[in-house]
Amino acid sequence: MGFLRVLLLCLLVICVQVLVVGTGGGGAHRPPAMYVFGSSILDVGNNNYLPGPAVGRANRRFNGIDFPTSIPTGRFSNGYNIADYVAKNMGFACSPPAYLSLAPNSSVALVQTALSSGINYASGGAGILDSTNAGNTIPLSKQVQYFNATRTKMVAAMGPHAATTLLSKSVFLIGIGNNDMFASALAERAQNKFAADQEKDAAALYADLTSNYTATMTELYAMGARKFALIGVGLQGCVPGARALSPAGACWAGLNELSAGFDAALRHLLAGGLSARLPGAVYSLGDCLGFTRDVLAHPRASGFDDAADACCGGGRLSAEAECFPDSTLCADRDRHVFWDRAHFSQRMAFLVARAFYDGPAKYTTPISFKQLAQSS
Repeated sequence: MGFLRVLLLCLLVICVQVLVVGTGGGGAHRPPAMYVFGSSILDVGNNNYLPGPAVGRANRRFNGIDFPTSIPTGRFSNGYNIADYVAKNMGFACSPPAYLSLAPNSSVALVQTALSSGINYASGGAGILDSTNAGNTIPLSKQVQYFNATRTKMVAAMGPHAATTLLSKSVFLIGIGNNDMFASALAERAQNKFAADQEKDAAALYADLTSNYTATMTELYAMGARKFALIGVGLQGCVPGARALSPAGACWAGLNELSAGFDAALRHLLAGGLSARLPGAVYSLGDCLGFTRDVLAHPRASGFDDAADACCGGGRLSAEAECFPDSTLCADRDRHVFWDRAHFSQRMAFLVARAFYDGPAKYTTPISFKQLAQSS
């Protein structure tokens, strides 16, 4: 086991099976475990272990500068991310550890962690479609395969009935689709298609995405999942990397429209009968686009001074380069909505998770993450 793996395991042990006082979760209602699937908004270090120079990684400073001990863990953040704060609100210390930090060399640790707190399978750059950033990430379908392998070991350790009971009471957090939106929008931009053709392409994209999303939830349900905490695609056209494509630094309206269309398709999918086809399943869908739009409309009301620039990066809006050790770093990270060219700052991640857990009803449907976690 390499030095980095040992160091990360030592750091992340604080995140395993420790109850948090005052986060809103409450130990009495804490789910037995949380299993996380998605992209970089939820990744806590899986990409650290993927081979290849084109893999997106956050295992270098200034990433993690506000994480305990200021060590980069692979989170695309100056500190904690949305997965961490969802977990904190539900009574954990932070997100369960990355699957690839435990497997395949630590089978015993993997099973113990899966049973006591859960596992995080999310991967930076991942898409709902296998074709999104292919070869440089862990696509959603592969993440589900990894969970299936974990479940098999759980069943072997505690028996099928006990494993099924534990999984049915646990929370399955899914946040993905942002990279599919970017890939599609960039392709459309390069081809410069007419509006009618763009609408046809968008409709076909939504059909593919919702089909894969349905397959994912159905597979997880068949393996024992019953509680789904889902995060919609955010206001992708307003991240600094998208703004930097505009001479005026404006939001990319077309990308925002594409993202909003997918969110609408996902809401329709869930409300239109998917849950009815999965008896006993319950879900909460968080409106990341709506929450981000409200924060960007009135950033100071949420404590932000800068809602356009990246805190860490380079070039225009600090968004033309990734966050590297030689990047420009903003002075007050808590006053920035965005950490780097594509990801929220730690404070924004905190606000997003709080809104979904027990915030205004308009940000979650049909119930809040808190109601989901405490449901029987």
